[in-house]
Amino acid sequence: MAVANEPSQSIITLDLEGVLIPEVWIAVAEATGIDGLLRTTRDEPDYDVLMRYRLGLLAEHGLGLARIQEVISTLAPMPGAREFLDALRERTQVIILSDTFEQFATPFMRQLGWPTIMCHRLLVDGDDITGYELRQQDQKRRAVEAFQSLNFRILAAGDSYNDTTMLGAASTGFLFRSPANVIAEFPQFRSFTDYDDLLAAFTDLL
Repeated sequence: MAVANEPSQSIITLDLEGVLIPEVWIAVAEATGIDGLLRTTRDEPDYDVLMRYRLGLLAEHGLGLARIQEVISTLAPMPGAREFLDALRERTQVIILSDTFEQFATPFMRQLGWPTIMCHRLLVDGDDITGYELRQQDQKRRAVEAFQSLNFRILAAGDSYNDTTMLGAASTGFLFRSPANVIAEFPQFRSFTDYDDLLAAFTDLL
């Protein structure tokens, strides 16, 4: 019998890019030759600074949404990601918390079996990306806290700076395929590079 106020049900929250799918902006950089777009949340902790930088580059190079979506159409989830996600969803509820945008995420959600995702939205005028609309500030952490207020225990995994508040708010947080700088700055989070190992770590906690 569960102790009152002790969560007996769990939700796993996952980042998307770098955990289940390739980094979209890196793919766009490689396809267009705009090296500045190689900069991601693995390099820049401040998401607003990063996005303003990206929007400036898009305007400078006349790069619109259609070209970015063309690049996205050539991408697929990382090898083993669908199987990993399916295995997790057999064990408990899984919600993807991402700082990507609806216009980028939909093709990947189809390939991943339509998991639930909470992300942001681009502001578009014709083909021009004019800005972005955050679902809310620090949305990953705040989503975790909201689920906790419903008496769920949250387990989480991510790879970048913008995931660390989510990992810190969760009962247990893991880094997955993170760069060395993030691993070094956040040694409190166990780090994994293999889906099977991450699945086993989550399973042990469920």
